[in-house]
This record gives sequence, C-alpha cells and structure tokens, in this order.
Amino acid sequence: MTVSRTVCLGFLAVIAIGTILLMMPFSTSDGTWNDPIVALFTSTSAVCVTGLSVVDPGTYFSFWGQLFMTLLVQIGGLGYMTSTTFLILLIGRKFDLRQKVAIQQALDRPGMSGSAQVIRSIIATTLIFEITGVFLLLPAFVPEHGWNQGLWLAIFHSINAWNNAGFSLFKDNLIGYQSSFLIVFTISMLIIFGGIGYQVILEMYLWFRDRILKKNHNQTFSLDFKVATSTTIILLVIGLVAFFCIEIRNPETFGYLNFRDQILVAWFQSVTPRTAGFNTIDIGKMTTAGLFITIALMFIGASPGGTGGGMKTTTLRVLTSCTKTILQGKEEVLLYDRKIAISLILKAVGVLVGSVATVILATILISLTDPTLDFIQILFEVVSAFATVGLSTGITASISTAAKLILILTMYIGRVGVLLLMSAVLGDPRPTRIRYPEENLLVG
Repeated sequence: MTVSRTVCLGFLAVIAIGTILLMMPFSTSDGTWNDPIVALFTSTSAVCVTGLSVVDPGTYFSFWGQLFMTLLVQIGGLGYMTSTTFLILLIGRKFDLRQKVAIQQALDRPGMSGSAQVIRSIIATTLIFEITGVFLLLPAFVPEHGWNQGLWLAIFHSINAWNNAGFSLFKDNLIGYQSSFLIVFTISMLIIFGGIGYQVILEMYLWFRDRILKKNHNQTFSLDFKVATSTTIILLVIGLVAFFCIEIRNPETFGYLNFRDQILVAWFQSVTPRTAGFNTIDIGKMTTAGLFITIALMFIGASPGGTGGGMKTTTLRVLTSCTKTILQGKEEVLLYDRKIAISLILKAVGVLVGSVATVILATILISLTDPTLDFIQILFEVVSAFATVGLSTGITASISTAAKLILILTMYIGRVGVLLLMSAVLGDPRPTRIRYPEENLLVG
C-alpha cells in the first residue's frame, strides 16, 4: 500500500471510530442513541479540525461526547501519521523504512533522519502551547463557571484553538466574550501559532535561545520561515483593516461596539478564518463584502506543517511571485533571493486548480440539493468546509442530508489534501525520461 493511501485510509478509520463513539447513548446529553448523520458529520468535522456542527456541542453532547470530540480534534490536528508514530514510540517499537518515508511525506521534510526526534518535538510543542492556553483561559472561565466546568471549558477551547478547530461549548460561540482581551488574545495566539507550522516555531525558539544565551553566530532563517511569517503578518493586517473599514457601519456586527471592542472584533475576525471557526460576531449578519473577504482568507488558509487547512500561505506566495515574474519579463521565479524550483511551481498550480475545482463542484451540488439557499451562503459554507475553518452563516443545521454528506466529503478532501487524495486514488506519480518537443501556445 502506498504512503498516500495509508494516510487517507488512516483518516477514514479515525473518522469511523469517532462516528461509532459519538453514536453511543453515553455520548449524548439525553442518553439516547445519536443520529448517524450527526455523529458522522461531527466526527468528520473534528478529525478534519473544521469545527462545523449541525448541533450545539455544549448542550447536545454529554461530557463523554465532548471528550471524544476533543480527542478527535487532537488526533486530527497532529495528523494521522504523527499520532500513530507517537503511539509507536510509546510502546517502544522502532520505525521501519515505510514508516520513515510516510513521516517524511506527511511532515513534508527533506530527509528521513531524525524522525523520532521530530515527532517528540511536535508533541512537546503541542502540549506546551495547549497547557499555556489552559492556564491563560482559567481566569476568564473559572470565576463565572466554577472550577470543574471552568477547567473543562479552558481545556476544550485551548485544544480547539491550537488545532485550528472551531468547536465551542457556548451557544453563541465566543460572541459573549468579544470584549474580553484575555480570551481574544489567548485564542488568537493559539490559532496563529497552531497554523503557522512546527518548523517556524522551532526556528523562532532557536533564535530566541541564541539571543538569551548571547551566542555570537547569526542564525539564518529558512525560506519557509520567511514566507510563512511575512505572509501571515500581511494577511492579518489586511484582514484587520478591511473588516474594520467595511463592518464599522454595520449596526449588527461592529456598529454598536465602542472603538476598543471594534478593534478587538476586527482583529479576531482577521485571525479566525486562518483557519479556526471561532467567532465573536454573528457571521450571518455580516455584509456581503465582509463575507467575501472572509471567504478569500479562508481559501488561503494557514501555513504548511501547521494544524490549519486551506490552499496555504506558501502556495499563495509562489503563485503571486510567478505573476510578478511574468509582469517583470523575467524567466526565474524568485523569493527572498532564492530560485523556486519548477516542480514547486507546478505543485502550487496543481493545489490551486484542485482546490478551485473542489469548491466549484461542491457548491454546484449543494445548489442542486438545496435550491432555496442563497449562493453566498452556499459558497461560504463550502469554502469553510474545504479549508477546514468551521465558520458558518448559520445554515449548517438546516441543510438537507445530501448537502451534509457533500460537506463531509469536502471536509475530508480539504484535510488530506487534493494532491494527496489524487495520488492515493491514481497511485504515486512515476518519473519518466521521455522528452517531447516544445511548441508555443497563446495564453491570456
């Protein structure tokens, strides 16, 4: 079995196990068997770290159901290969060659050496950030909900934020805490660092360590670090300014807030589409322009190696650099004085075309199954599912069963990746030595 098929089938297996667990009577608050579609949708959304939900998790599921959701989110955020590899390490087994290759492809690493150390570092980083998030959220939740419930709320929301899922145990998500700087700051930082990628966090750590220890040698940041951090900052600033300027006149989202809260809400709304489904405003009451900006940010998504989905920031930068190269009349695509390989450019184009095709097809199918819905609502829901975001205009629970199944498939494709799924279906690509004659073609 190929590595791509192993990963794809692994995610399906986890989704199936999660569906069975969430169907059990002890997973629902009323103690009855759960609806299979609700269980399947919730399990898929959790494993794909999306956050879309057809029910209110805080009231519909019991503590055990919420715990299962949290575990599924954790497994989905780490990734199937990382999770299974960690279990192998726990029982003391050694990696074989196939497992090393799988880890290399799953984490997009240049080599196979040091795989065990990388997995340990990823797990440690995850625990450090999640535990820090729990301690920061405790002062906000404990005074209002008591120690037991407050602690569980902090754990649940910290894990969901770090893994870029958007499940919340509050009926209005985080709208009731839109003025809380502590919650907005903590959830935002967990989302950003969870989605920016392990490699970037590691390089940040090494840079700070050298400064603290006052080492003389200067660390050279990788191209991945430069592209991921710069693109993330640019998109956050653009989103902050855009949402503030567009929604400030909307009395149902920003208009009734004071200036401080407007900044907080605009900042959070810029962070959460990349790609966590928490919200501090009613998404369904946003202006059409605001919804389109959110769709664009959701489609771009987070960075490779992180817990978020979407087309990825690096794909965006490669494509925009290609456009810049064409406009300048050059023949080499450069990023920070580094030449981008043709294979990476082709991969970026493939990701874009596959992503757009998936979104278009899913949108058309849901438009046929639920013709009474507005186009913008359908498109928003589909992009949110594909980019594993979890934001919704409020139609998720009311759509037809057929539309829910389409969204389930869309979330799955978005989580495993279009190219990986195609590789699993068609088989891994094989290089060829055949060279064909070159000929010009009118383009544009």
